This record gives sequence, C-alpha cells and structure tokens, in this order.
Amino acid sequence: MDKRNLLLISNSTNAGEKYLGWCKSMIEEFCKENRIKDVLFIPYAGFAQGYDQYERKVAAVYETFGVSIHSIHKEENPIEAVMHAQCIAVGGGNTFYLVKEMQRLGIMKAIREKAMTGTPYMGWSAGSNVAGLSLKTTNDMPIVEPESFETMGLVPFQINPHYTDFVDPKHGGETRDDRINEFIAANKETYVAAIREATALRLKDGHLTLTGRNNNMKVFHYGTPTKEYTLQDDINFLMK
Repeated sequence: MDKRNLLLISNSTNAGEKYLGWCKSMIEEFCKENRIKDVLFIPYAGFAQGYDQYERKVAAVYETFGVSIHSIHKEENPIEAVMHAQCIAVGGGNTFYLVKEMQRLGIMKAIREKAMTGTPYMGWSAGSNVAGLSLKTTNDMPIVEPESFETMGLVPFQINPHYTDFVDPKHGGETRDDRINEFIAANKETYVAAIREATALRLKDGHLTLTGRNNNMKVFHYGTPTKEYTLQDDINFLMK
C-alpha cells in the first residue's frame, strides 16, 4: 500500500493576491483531512528574507485555521526534528540553496523516509521541485553549489513549478519549453510535469491528481508530443 501523502503546489503568490492566498483553502483542507495541528517548516529556500521572518510569514497564514508552524532552523538537532514531525512543509525560494542546506544538514534523506512512510508533506515552488527526482528542472539561478542535483524522489518524475508558455515577442532567447526540451533530450526516460500558477499535484492512496484553479498542466517526455492535461484528466501514468 502506497502511504505517500503529498501536496505539491506550484506557487505561493498570485499577482494581486495575498501570500499563500490562492492555495490557503487547499492547505487548510490538507491539514484538516490529516488532523494536523503542528507543522515542521523548512525555510532554507527563502534565506534571503531571513529565516525568522519567513517563519512568521508562513505562521501567520497557518494560524488562521488553527495550525502552528515551527521552523527547523531553530532546532538543535534537525534530523531528530524531522523524525518527530507530524507534518513537513517546505517553502519556496531558491532551489539550489534549499538543496545545499538540506544535504548539508542531512535532512534530505530523513524527510524522504518520513514522507515515504506516510507523514504528510506539502511544498510550494522550490518545496515542490525537491519532491521530484532532481532539481534539474528548477527555474532558479544556481547561486550555490549543492553536493548533487539529486533530490528526494517522492514522485518518480520531474516537476517544473511556475510553468508558463508565454512568449515575449521582444525576447529572442530560449522559452521555458526550449529549456525543458533540452532536459528531456538529455534525460530521455524522465517525464516532466510542468505545473502552471494556481495549480498543485495531490498524491493520496497511490493516486495522483491535478488540482487547483482551472489551469492545465503540460507533460514533456522525449520522443512524444507534449500534451496538456486538465483537472479532470487521469495523470496517474506519471507514477509508473
């Protein structure tokens, strides 16, 4: 029986909306469904704003539906904190910095073990990206060098958060599709789930679904045409 219980959100903020505003009800439902009252927060992707400030910003949202947040950066033993966590949330920011810190502290493996055995896991942006096989489809600048690009493999495919197929007519450089097509040309067996703003992937009881607002997801795989999937489509083939 597949015990993984994941909520992988594309983005924290939509233009003109409050922080975690668009997905607040989704997070609240996830917490209530799993009877979560306390969440261990992993803030390392948001290092530039300061961990204390990041913790306060996230906590202010969660406390509106009766859930407390405590950040791992305040823990003396991060691995032990992970092992005792009721739920784990990994915030967005720079994926390279997040992965470097998770590897340095040894919590990458610990979080994977917890999530694979049923501890509820939620992430947004970088926090969703690290749930995939590697950070190779992040959109972020490599501002630091982690030990490796490998991430947790909570799902057997790559995630590209914040996906957009918008083409700026004044920009002559590569598009997001160009970059992802480069990835699949170099990694021919790997699927990429490109999730647009205001969407999320939900894995429960071994079944993967696309949820959120009425935005499609695009799937890339070498040798096959890219395809759009709606909220109603079966996307569980990505788990095989």
